[in-house]
Amino acid sequence: MTGVRTISRGAAVAALGAATVYGHVLYPVYIGLRSRGLETPIPPDPGPDGWPSLSVVVSAYREAAVIGTKLDELSSTDYPGAMEIIVVADDPGTAEASRRPGVRVLSSGERLGKARAVNRGVAAASHEIVVLTDANAVLAPGALRAAARHFTDDTVGAVAGEKQVDDPDGAQGFYWKFESWLKRCESATGATIGVVGELLAFRRRAFRPLPADTAVDDAWLALDVLEGGLRVVYEPEAYSIEPAAPDYNGEWERRTRIVAGNLDMLWRRRAALVPGALPVTPQLWGHRLVRSSFGPIAHVVLVGLAVPAARDSWTARVFLAGNAVGAASTAAMLSGRTPPGPTRLVAQVFFLQAVALGGVRRFLARDRPAVWPKPERSAPAGTGPAGPIAAAEPDLTPAPSVPSPASDALSPTRP
Repeated sequence: MTGVRTISRGAAVAALGAATVYGHVLYPVYIGLRSRGLETPIPPDPGPDGWPSLSVVVSAYREAAVIGTKLDELSSTDYPGAMEIIVVADDPGTAEASRRPGVRVLSSGERLGKARAVNRGVAAASHEIVVLTDANAVLAPGALRAAARHFTDDTVGAVAGEKQVDDPDGAQGFYWKFESWLKRCESATGATIGVVGELLAFRRRAFRPLPADTAVDDAWLALDVLEGGLRVVYEPEAYSIEPAAPDYNGEWERRTRIVAGNLDMLWRRRAALVPGALPVTPQLWGHRLVRSSFGPIAHVVLVGLAVPAARDSWTARVFLAGNAVGAASTAAMLSGRTPPGPTRLVAQVFFLQAVALGGVRRFLARDRPAVWPKPERSAPAGTGPAGPIAAAEPDLTPAPSVPSPASDALSPTRP
């Protein structure tokens, strides 16, 4: 009986260990091996008259300080096809800053939330290909070209861009490099579920109106496209650059909210998790579910089991020592210091594990808002849509509530 208990305990520890490292190690190994030697096909550029027409939709709330720069960027793009720019502005300040010739402004004067704003922007779009991008995301030269060329392939329903973070120390930037590698591998096998709102292009006919209460509009949209039988491909040349989060408190709030929203989406669309339901079902488990819930929970259970076992097991002692190093490195990173060498990677993984646990807690507490408090965006010091300005202090006061009009007509554009 002692031998049976030992074997059972060992099997349980092995299962917990596998769950702990699945999202960060085992799934990446699996998708890396599966995609080895494969590449996402890159269609040739269409001829001069072959580029699809684009409707670029910018959903913006409290972005008055940066929306002008974004519109300058879009207006000066060298995209060779027809293009319209639509701004869905949820506050009067952003709406006012967006009004200029060539830009259609939709504004109700109330906070719609991202999903409802996207629905409104897509409904107003005139062209078949819709591009979503954020007000503070700087698109790379040629990003729209790189994304649009994929739509010459009728099997492609959406194109996921790459998010890069302006992070010289690499703490936050590493996460997005890892995400980009995963999406490149997934796309090479046929499709990816990894999309970001900074740049996401899709066919309007593949779009279904998003639920107003979803907190992960981009992932929900991608799953709709995939369930419609089309592919979501990843295009690294269609990248955008964002400033790094100024501190980890804001990063914690954002990421835990996203984890909670992803878990909510997966619960509501759990039929997609049934093996064989979709070609991307393994991605939903590995890229989304296990990494953001079961894995971190298993990690905590392993630590709990290792503490009493450390008296008699050198393996448990080594495991706890490694966790202590990871915790110390994470504490250093959160305090603004850069952990040395390989411990920087360990610190990022530990932070992600903690984020996942925080997201699970928010999901269970039903704290997964589609509308959340947001400070007024500050332009970088010395820049601004109307010339040099100084960065403003964050303003967390609610935007004034204005009764929404009965009709959803476009607000007039003017210089």
